[in-house]
Amino acid sequence: MPNFPGGEAELMKYISDNIKYPAEIEMQGRVVVKFVVTKTGKVVEVEVVRGRHPLFDAEAVRVIKTLPDFIPGKMNGKPVNVWYTLPVSFKLTGK
Repeated sequence: MPNFPGGEAELMKYISDNIKYPAEIEMQGRVVVKFVVTKTGKVVEVEVVRGRHPLFDAEAVRVIKTLPDFIPGKMNGKPVNVWYTLPVSFKLTGK
């Protein structure tokens, strides 16, 4: 499996630091996205597997597309393209 630099905790921190909650929506939810981490570590082919709201879906895809390069996954010692699935949560904060 590919690894995010700094591990999964850093991946979740990156997403949480860069997500922009759509102001037009007053609800919470989770969007599940999948994407390919290429043999060079790039994130490509980002798509929504399970959406919550079109604005959440679009924001989740936007943030995933900004991820820095991963450490690529390997099979038999050689880098390979790997599908990666990740939930992106949207939580209301106090106003």
